[in-house]
Amino acid sequence: MASDISNIINNEFKNTFESLLSISSSIEGVKLASKSEIDTEQSIVVVVAMDSKSGVKSEITYYLPTLISTKFEYFMLGGIGELKASIDDEILDAAKEIISTISGSLSTTINAQDFTDLKGVSFSQKDASIKQITSLPELNNLYRFDFNFNKDLVSLFLQFDKNLLPFVEKIVNGEEIIDEEEEDELPTKGKNSPAPKGAAASVLALLGDESTENLKLLFGVKLRFSVRLGLKTFLLKDIVNWDVGHIIELEQMVNEPLDILINGVKVGEGEAVIVEGRFGVKIKNIGEKKLEL
Repeated sequence: MASDISNIINNEFKNTFESLLSISSSIEGVKLASKSEIDTEQSIVVVVAMDSKSGVKSEITYYLPTLISTKFEYFMLGGIGELKASIDDEILDAAKEIISTISGSLSTTINAQDFTDLKGVSFSQKDASIKQITSLPELNNLYRFDFNFNKDLVSLFLQFDKNLLPFVEKIVNGEEIIDEEEEDELPTKGKNSPAPKGAAASVLALLGDESTENLKLLFGVKLRFSVRLGLKTFLLKDIVNWDVGHIIELEQMVNEPLDILINGVKVGEGEAVIVEGRFGVKIKNIGEKKLEL
């Protein structure tokens, strides 16, 4: 039986929406759909190719109707102003960024699972464009994902090619996909949880049994990781004079380490690296530990 990544897809959608759009998001349902359910004249269509070292090659095509597409840009701009009535190039760019982030998260999470039949997974965008629904052919293996964005229901559509269908069995079979948070709330009595490693194990060793169980409840809490390039303080009178093309000089020197933040609190320093075409950060020091060169 193929490894199922249905829950991973759901969780990375949800996590990306919440982190990039700064909204609350939950999945309301997934079901087999037809082209007629994409009930707007326009749709953003993004084709993403999947490759893997285990030989599995596939494509996922995203269909983003007008409502969810315009909400992407609206929330990325901080929810200021009004929703646009139709899709334009700025909205297309916002959608491409979001799907690129989802693809990167999917790749990282799938590879972390150490699946024997899905190793070294990578995604790349092949095409992204605005299309008229009437110009699209009939769509096979199309699934509608209903999401709750700040209590508003929005939908997007995913089309899987036949090579990926065995790996999304829960979606194909119409099984319920449980949110990560809901899964954490399920009773765990009688289940074997993976033992904490590294620093977490060291902390638990210092605590009594009751304190240990209480602390374990916090291990599933999500914290926002960010990297700070530099800081500088300005007067308001200077900021209002900024315009497109204005260069802002930071106090940070180019050879100085970057600040690593967890929920806005500095916990370490690192240096920028490139990982498979994406920015990453190599930790130089964390807490009291430093990288020995």
